[in-house]
Amino acid sequence: MATGFGASAAWRQLVDLMGRGRIAADDAGLARLQMLRPDVPMSVRAASGRALAFTRPPAELVALFAEDELMVAAPVLRMAELDAAAWLALLPRLTPPGRAVLRGRRDLPAQVVRGLESFGSVDFTLADQRPVASASPTIVPDAPLSPTPFVMLGDVARGLPLVAEALRRAEEPLVADPEPSFAISDIVARIDAFRREHPAPEQVEAIAAPAGFRFLTDATGVIRWVDGVGRAGLVGVGLARPGRQGMVKVDAGIAAALRRRARFADLRLEIEGASDAAGSWRVAGMPDFDRGTGRFTGFAGTARRPFRHESAAPVEPRRSPASDSLRQLVHELRTPANAVAGFSELISAQLMGPVPETYRQRAERIGQQASDLIAAIDDLDTAARLDSAALDLRPAAVALLPLVKRIADDLDALISTRGAVLAFDLADLTLDADEPAVERILARLIATLVAATGAGERIGVSAIAAGATALILIDRPRALRDLVGEALFRLDDGGDADDMGAPLLGAGFTLRLVRNLAAELGGSLTIGADRLTLSLPAVRDAALGDPAVRDEVVGHAPSGQASSELR
Repeated sequence: MATGFGASAAWRQLVDLMGRGRIAADDAGLARLQMLRPDVPMSVRAASGRALAFTRPPAELVALFAEDELMVAAPVLRMAELDAAAWLALLPRLTPPGRAVLRGRRDLPAQVVRGLESFGSVDFTLADQRPVASASPTIVPDAPLSPTPFVMLGDVARGLPLVAEALRRAEEPLVADPEPSFAISDIVARIDAFRREHPAPEQVEAIAAPAGFRFLTDATGVIRWVDGVGRAGLVGVGLARPGRQGMVKVDAGIAAALRRRARFADLRLEIEGASDAAGSWRVAGMPDFDRGTGRFTGFAGTARRPFRHESAAPVEPRRSPASDSLRQLVHELRTPANAVAGFSELISAQLMGPVPETYRQRAERIGQQASDLIAAIDDLDTAARLDSAALDLRPAAVALLPLVKRIADDLDALISTRGAVLAFDLADLTLDADEPAVERILARLIATLVAATGAGERIGVSAIAAGATALILIDRPRALRDLVGEALFRLDDGGDADDMGAPLLGAGFTLRLVRNLAAELGGSLTIGADRLTLSLPAVRDAALGDPAVRDEVVGHAPSGQASSELR
């Protein structure tokens, strides 16, 4: 609870447990909530209040929320169910806006309604006015309601400027207006007069978009002549080069037909911009040869708009039903796994009271296993998103050295358990990729290889720059060197499942996930005889040529053994 995130998590858990009756709303629990409240953002407190809508929170918890800001207290006051005695005890502790929330409810007991009415002159006093005579009204549960509520205000109401003006006007006799005005009629008349004086311009028929055009190319495939549409965006476009050329995108089939000097039909041509040639086209062309020499002179082609049953845009990949089902399953698994992790943290942190050391150790073990399960669930979610092309990647500059140091610290328990030595020789590279995706790739890849090591085995990790690509080289452990090529991706298991930090879904699944995720980032994973090579997009940096930068070494070894270094 030393951080804002920890305080928010503890607040949510304690409020949920008290609201659902899992723990008593005693003085110790309420005091802890009051201690946490300054460190919990208002949005989190409001969300926890809304979460109590379908529970029956105790009166003590309702009173705690009622003391908070109106945005936090309103959801609880609007939905809480208390008996009449509890409401009457709570009313004096509420602020005027809080009691205003209760006045909007229609399910309160009659005694509570009468108790609210007794606060009338206090709750409706305007700010910065002269003090009200009765600032602390006494709640009378059985007092009858006054049939004339304004009489109860008396001189207090007349002391308020707005109320006094309203009462003065009420006492004046009504005088009929000799010339009633009709504001709506006047407005309508003015609109009609404006329309008569300013007639609407004649409708101009819209110019129909061209349905097609013709074009001629030279022997190299460059468009030289166009008829039927504006020529500015087409003349000079080379059909022999597929892909984007300025505001024009050329189908690769057109370039292939030009190389073979063969006719083509119904191929795509996309033109951007605001000219009459903009949009999607279906083009066809015939090769033209010189009659005297037989030399190829170019193509004569036509273009038309695509029919309704045709699509000029690339077909988006269909989502796999299996991937959608897997993502739904992942969502269902993540909720209870997070709950298990949260409750184990409550026990190990002794938030609910002292816990014997044995149970604290077991709770910490449960929390660690729940974290491993959540990591496996996240891997399944990433694989499903990759399969359905729904992964959201946002490339940014990612410093490689601090990222690998952080991953090595997280895997320290696994390295100590396996008795291995992990050494790094990393240049100060900067990757151009999505940081969470890069962290997942490196963490899963290094953990998979370390989980397959033996006692005293050394795994070296190095990185070099190759132009706009960063090559990360990782040694293969002895247990995996007999597997050649794709056999490593079909490996069912790569280590001991009891190792802390080892991949829960096996080495084969993890390596396939790393390979697919690296390909999604524009890189690759290559299996070599002695090492694995991971290539990722990199940002060119002038510091890469500095030899001092490459002397950074991070060594990890089991306790009692010195860290090794790479030259």
